[in-house]
Amino acid sequence: MTEIETSVLRPDAAGIAEAARLLGAGALVSFPTETVYGLGGDARDSVAVARIFDAKGRPRFNPLIVHVPDLDAARHFADISGPVEALAQHFWPGPLTLVAPLSEGHGLSPLVTAGLDTVALRVPAHPAAQDVLRVFDGPVAAPSANPSGRISPTTAAHVLAGLAGKVDAVLDAGPCPVGLESTIVGGTPLALLRPGGLAQEDIERVVGPLKTAGETITAPGQLASHYAPNAAIRLNANAAHPGEVLLGFGPMQSDLNLSVTGDLIEAAAHLFDHLHTLDAMDRPIAVAPIPNCGLGRAINDRLRRAAAPRT
Repeated sequence: MTEIETSVLRPDAAGIAEAARLLGAGALVSFPTETVYGLGGDARDSVAVARIFDAKGRPRFNPLIVHVPDLDAARHFADISGPVEALAQHFWPGPLTLVAPLSEGHGLSPLVTAGLDTVALRVPAHPAAQDVLRVFDGPVAAPSANPSGRISPTTAAHVLAGLAGKVDAVLDAGPCPVGLESTIVGGTPLALLRPGGLAQEDIERVVGPLKTAGETITAPGQLASHYAPNAAIRLNANAAHPGEVLLGFGPMQSDLNLSVTGDLIEAAAHLFDHLHTLDAMDRPIAVAPIPNCGLGRAINDRLRRAAAPRT
């Protein structure tokens, strides 16, 4: 891929207008959501979508999430009905992605769905993302704005560190408040396809128990090795071995701590930023145990994938 000059845009009217103009011209724009920064391209434009895969070095069998401004817009691209509609009504806008059957005449690039007959849709809550989507007035395919399999970006600086020269612009609206990718739900019966920024318990209070996803890749973020730093990761560590740095949780001595008070929301917001910081130390990373409840399930999912053997 030829290197391009990456501009940094402010989240004001001029910056939003330029982001929308670039998307309409087939360019790639990274923008913040409440979860992580996305790498956006027009989801109807196969050339733009192919550029997303090329910039990330992303496997072509891994589908993308399509971002839209509201439920009405989502209905243009998928059949949103039954329990999926109930979840959309309850949690959109927010950190929930819903996988639903494609509508007739949807107009999306087949690269977005990786050849599946379903599409992953999300309505982000971040005001900058909402502004871009409404001014652009079209569906935006936007995986996380990082090289495929590496740590997800929660600041514009993270995006530039991984993708400068490969993305046309970054809309810098500060750090992402949630800091974990969206939870993904879909299928019949409904299954948890990826834990994320919305806790499974909250979803189940609306639609009842979710089944466990199978091994077939039907949604983003299901690769065994994903979200990985360059350094090796050792999980469930109560202390660092010689030569390691320690990512702590709760009241303990550590190089960085996800949440000294044991707050899982705070831990989720810090996860990727702290991994970026520790990875820059060029030493193996030991990670303290994280409770496997609420957002802890999503944090542990990301950590297991980050620690998995690299492909």
